[in-house]
Amino acid sequence: MPAEPKKSLVGEEYEVEIGPVAHGGHCIARTTGGQVLFVRHALPGERVVVRVTEGEEGARFLRADAVRILEASKDRVEAPCPFAGPGRCGGCDWQHAKPGAQRRLKADVIAEQLQRLAGLTPEEAGWDGTVVPAEGDKLPAGQVPQWRTRVQYAVDAEGHAGLRRHRSHEVERIDHCMIAAAGVSELGIEKRDWTGMASVDAIAATGSQDRMVILEPRPGARLPLVELDRPVSVMRVDERDGGIHRVHGRAFVRERADDHTYRVGSGGFWQVHPKAADTLVTAVMQGLLPRKGEMALDLYCGAGLFAGALADRLGEQGAVLGIESGKRAVEDARHNLADFPRVRIEQGKVESVLPRTGITEVDLIVLDPPRAGAGRKTVAHLASLGARRIAYVACDPAALARDLGYFREGGYRVRTLRAFDLFPMTSHVECVAILEPAVKGR
Repeated sequence: MPAEPKKSLVGEEYEVEIGPVAHGGHCIARTTGGQVLFVRHALPGERVVVRVTEGEEGARFLRADAVRILEASKDRVEAPCPFAGPGRCGGCDWQHAKPGAQRRLKADVIAEQLQRLAGLTPEEAGWDGTVVPAEGDKLPAGQVPQWRTRVQYAVDAEGHAGLRRHRSHEVERIDHCMIAAAGVSELGIEKRDWTGMASVDAIAATGSQDRMVILEPRPGARLPLVELDRPVSVMRVDERDGGIHRVHGRAFVRERADDHTYRVGSGGFWQVHPKAADTLVTAVMQGLLPRKGEMALDLYCGAGLFAGALADRLGEQGAVLGIESGKRAVEDARHNLADFPRVRIEQGKVESVLPRTGITEVDLIVLDPPRAGAGRKTVAHLASLGARRIAYVACDPAALARDLGYFREGGYRVRTLRAFDLFPMTSHVECVAILEPAVKGR
């Protein structure tokens, strides 16, 4: 006899006290019955009424929104964005927290992940426990950094552009996004009719006037005539293979970082915050202290940002091998680094390409893996190469902590860790960890 379906608790309300922040942009609470709640729109120490948004009786945890604040935290502010709040735009996690409090919440998450997954205290990780704002992001109360140079707008059935609600396909119509960079806002995406489109990606390059939109049509729909408030290149997503194809204009934007210009193709990766690329290059190079003539690896190298910075500093006798899985990104990296004869870019997955190179020893390694991290097997291989220093750039503290634990198994220790708030108003944070052999002279 089939088991009876468990009762959904969606819509149920509970009065709870909010506990610590957790990875993922929510805080922990418990019902009077002991069931765990992951609560958005709350802050640690508050007493609130929550409404369940996902979950059923007997589930390991429930998801919920704080819908009434009974006892507010001193760090709470009124969300500056009119589209933020329970059941509304899912783009930001911490609109209701003071900027300094947002950074402390991110620091708490990093510390918890380091301890739980790597067994490291902040002191053991060489971290001062702070999350540093990007240059220019410390603003007067009520002002919001306009930092997002890439925005993916969803389009509803009536052709209105907006942003998706949290963990939903529903579209929240907006007339502007407060955290969008000026170059994105100036396009006027929200004012246009996008009937027939599923999404519209807007890109505003840093260091050039390049602008691009990428249109994803619904099945069978025709492309609209794109008339925006600024000149743009237009690309489209092919519904058959998911490839991105040029409609008109350039198939790339030109980004500027570390005194170099980088071509980044449509669909290619580049840091979203306009100060991020320079901030991360500086942190990586300060940690590695490259020496003339050394051999370095740049793994998951994208358009070649760190490979270019390394090549500059290693000189004519130095060498850099970059590895990147994306075909277009490899084409961009080779174009961007064509003036460096001792830089080579290979296409493929790091775990497949690196063993085939036959490299058994390097001086320096930079890795900037996707959100899931590098993983135990790749970390073990990297640890076997005997690099004097390794720079690990991470956008997910959980993946970073797991991989730092694997590096420790391979004989490496964390020398320093720095954290940067390159995603204000969200729960995301960028970290740069510098590792070195635990035993000198390895």
